[in-house]
Amino acid sequence: MLCVEFHCHSEYSPDSLTSPKALVDACRRKGIDRVVVTDHNTIAGALVARRLAPELVIVGEEIMTSAGEILAAYVRAEVPPGLSPEETIRKLREQGAFISVSHPFDTFRSGGWDPADLRRIVPLVDAIETFNARCMLPRFNIQAQNFARQHGLPGTVGSDAHASLELGRAVMFLEAFDDVSGLRQRLPAGIPRVRWSPPWYHLLSRYAVWRKRRKPALRP
Repeated sequence: MLCVEFHCHSEYSPDSLTSPKALVDACRRKGIDRVVVTDHNTIAGALVARRLAPELVIVGEEIMTSAGEILAAYVRAEVPPGLSPEETIRKLREQGAFISVSHPFDTFRSGGWDPADLRRIVPLVDAIETFNARCMLPRFNIQAQNFARQHGLPGTVGSDAHASLELGRAVMFLEAFDDVSGLRQRLPAGIPRVRWSPPWYHLLSRYAVWRKRRKPALRP
């Protein structure tokens, strides 16, 4: 079984200070076998992390569409933010990516979804994120779990880690896979191991944003 972290951020996200090396080191220390690095609207950090640990890192991206955030894995070409959900998904499908929807019912975050918009893309996605450790209210994850069940979609779980201490708080154990097809096959039988992250973890993100206002942005 592989221990898989589906959702985390590096310093290439505006709200994280975790270097790709620190992320890789933390995953190895915590026994995470595969990590999908899903920075906001960029794959630059994931590419750096994959060069450091190609056996560990899967390139991903968390993309802000015009209706909510999409969480993708096995991304080969960066998808820009601000497109419609359908156009974002089309660009991901063209490159063979795995497509999930991050924290869809979290109304405290800008990436949450209107239920009507979410229902519209059900036939186009592979999964729903059914547990996000950073959702502050349990009902946000419960709603996602119920939605996935009602629509026959498998669930992913994720720590949504913005600091290395958060990595591994929500992981899934899957039979070994090597590519998108294998992930799709293994996911329905995945075994989640999840822990809620207390609200003060969000202060780590706020601090990262504050710090970055005082130094130049990272470049690939």
